[in-house]
Amino acid sequence: MKNLFFASLVLFAVSTIANAQQLKSPEGKFVMEFSLQSDGTPTYNLKYKNKEVVKTSKLGLELKDDKKSLLNDFTIADTKTSTFDETWKPVWGEVDHIRNHYNELAVTLNQKSTDRQIVIRFRLFDDGLGFRYEFPAQKNLTYFVIKEERSQFAMTGDHTAFWIPGDYDTQEYDYTKSKLSEIRGLSQKAYTANVSQKSFSPTGVQTSLMLKTADGIYINLHEAALIDYSCMHLNLDDKNLVFESWLTPDAKGDKGHMQAPNHSPWRTIIVSDDAREILSSKMTYNLNDPSKIENTSWIKPVKYIGVWWEMITGKSSWSYTNDYPTVQLGVTDFAKAKPNGTHGANNANVKKYIDFAAANGFDAVLVEGWNEGWEDWFGHSKDYVFDFLTPYPDFDVKGLHEYAKSKGVKIIMHHETSGSVRNYERHMDAAYKFMNDNGYDAVKSGYVGDILPRGENHYSQWIVNHYQYAIEKAADYKIMVNAHEAVRPTGIARTYPNLIGNEAARGTEYQAFGGSKPNHVTVLPFTRLIGGPMDYTPGIFEMDISKMNPDNKSHVNSTICNQLALYVTMYSPLQMAADTPENYNRFPDAFQFIKDVAVDWSESKYIEAEPGDFITVARKAKGTNNWFVGNVNGETARTSNIDFSFLEKGKKYTATIYADAKDAHYKTNPQAYTIKKIAVTNKSKLSQFSAPGGGYAISIIEKK
Repeated sequence: MKNLFFASLVLFAVSTIANAQQLKSPEGKFVMEFSLQSDGTPTYNLKYKNKEVVKTSKLGLELKDDKKSLLNDFTIADTKTSTFDETWKPVWGEVDHIRNHYNELAVTLNQKSTDRQIVIRFRLFDDGLGFRYEFPAQKNLTYFVIKEERSQFAMTGDHTAFWIPGDYDTQEYDYTKSKLSEIRGLSQKAYTANVSQKSFSPTGVQTSLMLKTADGIYINLHEAALIDYSCMHLNLDDKNLVFESWLTPDAKGDKGHMQAPNHSPWRTIIVSDDAREILSSKMTYNLNDPSKIENTSWIKPVKYIGVWWEMITGKSSWSYTNDYPTVQLGVTDFAKAKPNGTHGANNANVKKYIDFAAANGFDAVLVEGWNEGWEDWFGHSKDYVFDFLTPYPDFDVKGLHEYAKSKGVKIIMHHETSGSVRNYERHMDAAYKFMNDNGYDAVKSGYVGDILPRGENHYSQWIVNHYQYAIEKAADYKIMVNAHEAVRPTGIARTYPNLIGNEAARGTEYQAFGGSKPNHVTVLPFTRLIGGPMDYTPGIFEMDISKMNPDNKSHVNSTICNQLALYVTMYSPLQMAADTPENYNRFPDAFQFIKDVAVDWSESKYIEAEPGDFITVARKAKGTNNWFVGNVNGETARTSNIDFSFLEKGKKYTATIYADAKDAHYKTNPQAYTIKKIAVTNKSKLSQFSAPGGGYAISIIEKK
């Protein structure tokens, strides 16, 4: 590992220009300038290849019950500069090593009238800028409450944006593509129904926000290392085209209770004139601390199936009985209840999934609805909703564990909290110990519905701290976490790599709730995945949901080959084959790709990319010389052109191409595909058709 750390930089990196500090990125593509306005307001601007990408923007924080706040009247007390260059190895990832190289400027500011001090720290990488606020230990700033953070991102024009509406409780929206000036007029239409949601502004949007300028520069705004702070949204001043941070409030309306010494998360700006470089950026991870888990040998990527899709589509139920309209844990006797006949988590059904996993080389089976309480779990503001320990009469915990173990398969635990955070924390140690005792090493947690305590939001500081507590507590028990409906990730998986999955976006389940836009998966890698992997649950082969449940008329807006490609384009160390065994058995030749594709990689090459239109990725399976390629396409048919120069010179490979048929279409002919094998080397090229809402997948296996 290379690790260089200098106390001061040479002149090319930092210079002082008339009370302004200028910082350059290691390769010199970026220049950031910090300065104070005449009233002592901190500001910064950012240039990329001599073009301004963020105009002069104000920094600061407004405090509650504070006459002065931390907005202006500052003088520069000190500046410190440094450079840092290391290479670190992730436990899992798109690549097997990551370079963390930046130049840094830390500006210490004194507020004259209050004798208070803050530090604004800037890190400039070759792919963008991160900055945060730091609050040193001091006499006049100890405990304080943030009324609002006032970090600005002043745009240089009416850029094209890929956005979802600002919301304190959910990110489960389809993306809207529009000019910044059009957000206000489109926000009401973009704000679609969800089980828990709270909009705050007609020009509010969420991060990670993807932008494209008229002259072809891509800009991504997000945050990194969200710890002990509330989640940041962005509110647009659409007259001046200035975004300003907008933090999620707690039940009292406060946006952050702070105790110095402390610091904010990083605010991030990733910039490139090549969309592929946005996707390959590791800046978000680099702004997080190294792993705090010393022995990570128990953290392993997982490919799994589950008793889930049949429930999402309405074919099966989570609940055991229809006899009880209300349940009291420890009082209600399920042994006396009549089974409803639709309960998915029964012994015979779970064994069927275990058998299928074992026969097809999957690591694990997720089982939802196994535990008592699902009869009245949602919508009642119920505190003691689950105990995470007590199974229904038709779910034999020990017997199924032994059966799965005999087949070489794990079972993934499911902890739905129904938003009752206090209840989950009461039971967490016992629940994790139960998992250890019964052979579960991974848990899917859920936070569906409004948060308890009442009035809290999914993304407020206290609840963000709960998600972090759950991850850290799980690490104590050597448990991997896949959190659904939690706050969107911000690179924390570097520090706690047992966080192997998150939802925090509109996933495949919405294809059974009316459908998602066919280009949705060409946007997510530019937005939600910037902060970490998503448990998107791909692999649906039957697009007509009425064939699963006659009462559900939804349609999956995707072709089969698009679904295959997602295993490569939507990076995650946790990948689900989400459809049912019956549907996979109908298409065994296409299912072969899901069986073959890796879930951990040593190299990744982004070959083609344009947000909202298409993404083509090639990845090398860790520990092998085999590659897998995925292409997902938007609503317009196109021809994808790639070459295979990423392959090792002098080697020969067999490529199996799973492609849309010429008449394939996500709506009218989604199951039309072709499969062919060709010989390829690093000199080979390919032109491949991608249908509307389609794509292709390729496995490239080295010839021995």
